[in-house]
Amino acid sequence: MTVSTVKILRRNPKGCKDEEFNNWPEEPFDEMDSTIAVQQYIQQKIRKDPSNIDEILNPPKGQDLGTWKYEHMRQFCLELNKLTVKLQAECNQESCSQMTATEQWIFLCAAHKAPKECPAIDYTRHTLDGAAALLNSNKYFPSRVTIKEASVAKLGSVCRRVYRIFSHAYYHHKTIYDEFENESFLCKRFSVFSIKYDLMSIENLIVPIAGMDFNDIKKVNSIPVTMCETALVMENPVVVTTVPPTVATNSDGIIATTVLRSSSDSSEA
Repeated sequence: MTVSTVKILRRNPKGCKDEEFNNWPEEPFDEMDSTIAVQQYIQQKIRKDPSNIDEILNPPKGQDLGTWKYEHMRQFCLELNKLTVKLQAECNQESCSQMTATEQWIFLCAAHKAPKECPAIDYTRHTLDGAAALLNSNKYFPSRVTIKEASVAKLGSVCRRVYRIFSHAYYHHKTIYDEFENESFLCKRFSVFSIKYDLMSIENLIVPIAGMDFNDIKKVNSIPVTMCETALVMENPVVVTTVPPTVATNSDGIIATTVLRSSSDSSEA
């Protein structure tokens, strides 16, 4: 007796209708035979239900966490391009001449030889371009299967810079932000991801998420800091002291109404 099998093509054919786009059966992770299996798995979970944050961020059994974080960071940048396109409708050099979030923070763009102020929409483009360049770098990420801890440690800086796009959109383009977030749940997912994997401090997550307590998430998802990450944190400890009305810039390109002094400063000795 001959048993016929039909091969499922998980791709969008030319001329497919909107309701047919990405409309194919789910595939178990252990059957994904590809170097980009993790990306495919994450995108599959997002298509199924973008609001199910826990399910999307929960790695398959035995999955390397470094690769898991890396692939999620790539996915965030891909989806943020959609928000950037929407922002262009009202965010321009005249309306937003600086990259700001609330009246307290002005962010400097690191895409230039020396960090400097940029219109918000340019800052957004430069940040996503810079993130793409790093995440596609053969020097730091030569493989999408296994990733060195030293390379994984760079994701924290990418997270902090990329998050500013959310904060600017929320505080200065609320209607566009709400429309995008209600459909994608991207900022919520990004916030939980950053806390779950200790990539950003709760104090820097300034976009409120309805019904969510970041401190509770941190307690539930507390993950030990790796030796590499510990070394990175201890290399340049920073003590924050308030000295109004002085304006200062820190290593992340942030101008604030507080002065950030290194603990090695004589004033802190």
